[in-house]
Amino acid sequence: MIPDFSLDTTMGAAFIGVVVAAILHGVSCVQAWYYFTHQHDRWPLKSIVAAVMVFDTVHQALISHTVYTYLVTHYGDAAELQKTVWSLLAEVLFNGFTAFLVQSFLTLRVWRLSNRNHYVTAIVTLLVVAEFGCVVAFGTLALINVHNFAELASLKYLSISVNTLAAAGDVLIAGTLCLLLHHSRTGFQKSDTMINKLILFAVNTGLLTSLCAVASLISILTAPNTFIYITFFFCMGRLYSNSLLATLNARKRIRTAAEGINSSSEISFSLKDISKASAYCSRRGPNISIKIDTTKEFTSDVDHNVVLAGQPTEDGSPDVCHLSTYSRASG
Repeated sequence: MIPDFSLDTTMGAAFIGVVVAAILHGVSCVQAWYYFTHQHDRWPLKSIVAAVMVFDTVHQALISHTVYTYLVTHYGDAAELQKTVWSLLAEVLFNGFTAFLVQSFLTLRVWRLSNRNHYVTAIVTLLVVAEFGCVVAFGTLALINVHNFAELASLKYLSISVNTLAAAGDVLIAGTLCLLLHHSRTGFQKSDTMINKLILFAVNTGLLTSLCAVASLISILTAPNTFIYITFFFCMGRLYSNSLLATLNARKRIRTAAEGINSSSEISFSLKDISKASAYCSRRGPNISIKIDTTKEFTSDVDHNVVLAGQPTEDGSPDVCHLSTYSRASG
């Protein structure tokens, strides 16, 4: 039994979580519609997006069923409020499926941007897999053994583990992406401005999910006898799906902005300024102008449609620096 049972901090908190999650689900549906009507990706990536939306929709249905059961079906029945509804336990699994797919996609970005660095990718992968394992363990044990909230409290250690690993994984992914992009700076104002935008985008994709996981973790530790942590946990899957769709839908805009990035400088000098006494140099030597165009290419990986900065192109060649020289005679 939950001590000091209060509808405001239990069912009220869960109801708020369902409402916010429903709003975020509507946003993700709009983003998904835009993705499938405007993006032309290969079927593996489209399958990931479709799976994320299916898991997200099932999760929304489950948490809606949970709140409806407690507040409508068993309205006024205090005894029923002490029991756990199966949908409240099952929703954990679908939240975990969504998080796993999105974090796996972001881990792939880390692998690509780090030039396939196995050590960095292994650390990120370890956190992602560990979180997913804890989610599966929690959901399985809860569905089999838990019948009331007193029994659910025995799995508190798994809830803490899930939120801790989720926060750590999201922070590590966002931090790693920012660091890798920072090292891609060229020193040219235009390209560095573009990289700054990519860094900001990487931070935004992991910031909300990290904060939500931390908020859920703090709620579990400081208010264990309430459902405040459920408010945040209900929304985590929506934040993951929206961050994935925002990343995919922004690729065209980022790619278009990156195509025009180049920095050039022109240096002109006269041979007569170098050596007026040279035997082979006339009094009015020809002016030679050298123009150096340096281009930092931002390519899109065709197989995985991940926006990369400073990565090899499709044929495996690295970013290129175009050098062009020309001469002209002074008047």
